[in-house]
Amino acid sequence: MAAHLDFYTAQGRISDPGQYGFLFNDLPAAIPDLVRVVQNLTLHVFWAKRYGQDLTMERQGEVQLRMLQKRLARTLELDERPLAEPRPLDKKLIGNCRDFSLLLVALLRHKGIAARARCGFGAYFRPNHYEDHWVAEYWNAAEARWVLVDAQLDEFQCRTLNISFDPLDVPRDQFFVGGLAWQMCRNGLADPNTFGILDMRGLWFVRGDFIRDVASLNKMELLPWDCWGLINGDDASLTAEDWRLLDRLAELTRADVPDFDSLCTLYESDPRLKVGSEIGSWINGKMERIKLFA
Repeated sequence: MAAHLDFYTAQGRISDPGQYGFLFNDLPAAIPDLVRVVQNLTLHVFWAKRYGQDLTMERQGEVQLRMLQKRLARTLELDERPLAEPRPLDKKLIGNCRDFSLLLVALLRHKGIAARARCGFGAYFRPNHYEDHWVAEYWNAAEARWVLVDAQLDEFQCRTLNISFDPLDVPRDQFFVGGLAWQMCRNGLADPNTFGILDMRGLWFVRGDFIRDVASLNKMELLPWDCWGLINGDDASLTAEDWRLLDRLAELTRADVPDFDSLCTLYESDPRLKVGSEIGSWINGKMERIKLFA
């Protein structure tokens, strides 16, 4: 376990703040305080109008900033004050649930706390629906457990959504990581068509979030519309070997990943899972090829 915690305490290539790491140095280490910092810096693209913000296409484009270094650079362009200093809404960086989670994970890792982003589905956005969503997960040493945190849920969103739980400790029956969602659908415990976002739903969609969660567990926290390997193709294109691999992965990742070594070995050895140097990404309705880390 100690080696795995060390792995999640170190930054990954996407979460690394690089030259902007100094911005994190004077921030508090307590989870509630760090979540407030994340909420102070980020405005969700789908919630902007509810906060009274009409976003230009240029501002909406900030959701395409994949690497944290680029997100921090843009954050300073908008407002160069310290990160914990209160910002007006129009000076917050536009993002989505993945961006709230990625920033919190980076802050936690900077403070020496093991953390990772999890991709899956929230049951608290609409009744009888599992919404495509990301949260953060950190190791609570005092309680010896991984804790889910939804950094997106500020007081306004909690009121709007009638959230009845603590967003700093999201119950496991309210957020379902990708592997568990896959098992629920495969075993007939849930209807795949209740999983998704907007007009996108079904087992193929669950598969996408599932593989993104596998990559994120290996510290590759890509955008929700980034695609590679087993994310691509419809269900009919999957081979029997693909289905077996997915079911095996689901068993490994359905909870807090006690057998990290097996997961890591599968990910690193299989091009269907591992993020390569080039991926596809849906941008303005078109699939574009993206070179990572270029």
